[in-house]
Amino acid sequence: AIREEIIAPCAARSIPVYVEKPLTCRSEDLARLLHLAAPVAARSVAGFMMRYHPAFRLLAGSDLSDIYRFAFEIGHDVTQWRANWCFSRSYAARAEGGGVLLDLCHEIDMAACLFPGLTLDGVASLGHPSFPGVDMASRVALTLPGRASGVVAMDYLAPVPVRRIALRGCARVHDLDLIAGRGEVAGAGARALDLMCERNDMFLALMRDFLALVAGRAPPSGNPHLPRLDRIGESCALIARAWESRRFVGTIGKEIA
Repeated sequence: AIREEIIAPCAARSIPVYVEKPLTCRSEDLARLLHLAAPVAARSVAGFMMRYHPAFRLLAGSDLSDIYRFAFEIGHDVTQWRANWCFSRSYAARAEGGGVLLDLCHEIDMAACLFPGLTLDGVASLGHPSFPGVDMASRVALTLPGRASGVVAMDYLAPVPVRRIALRGCARVHDLDLIAGRGEVAGAGARALDLMCERNDMFLALMRDFLALVAGRAPPSGNPHLPRLDRIGESCALIARAWESRRFVGTIGKEIA
């Protein structure tokens, strides 16, 4: 919930910043934050660490020009998320800035990176009687005009962790299971994929790149999708529009404390 109060004085003193994702939940705030960060934006980053996951990097380096349908899915039981975690006392339980769409917005970010130019068709969400205005599950419908359509689905409800990417193209199909750390490409160039990843390695890789930017050095990862603040506008704008466009179509009955 705290962005401008830190970004503005740091940027005014030429101090780079690391901003947790998402940058903001409101479109009207995004342009102002990016303007404030402009003096240090090329040396600052947002915490989109999934851009360092081997599944994303594999897809980002692939020819996806024939993809006509895509799906990104993530789900987990929020009551079992972390040790000593209490949802109701967390940022995620706040109507302003909380909820699954913002909390798990990595999937929207990955979609925006892999398919630049996405437009938003609509967002259907499920709420909870105890947490008004907080989405417990959201389905984001997206279109790549003239080319493809897809969805990003996320929830706080799945009894076992789920994180998958499915791409359908004319030449090949991709099915990636990011929890199991494996995937496959069927069709042309069929192969099995090893996608094992230690979660902390992504955070460390992003932090190494950030510290290199701070020191004026080339980022060691060589990741072309390094989430510098001067390069994340399209993704952050899509996330903000999706949050603003949520349409609550029902509620869930699961007990969430």
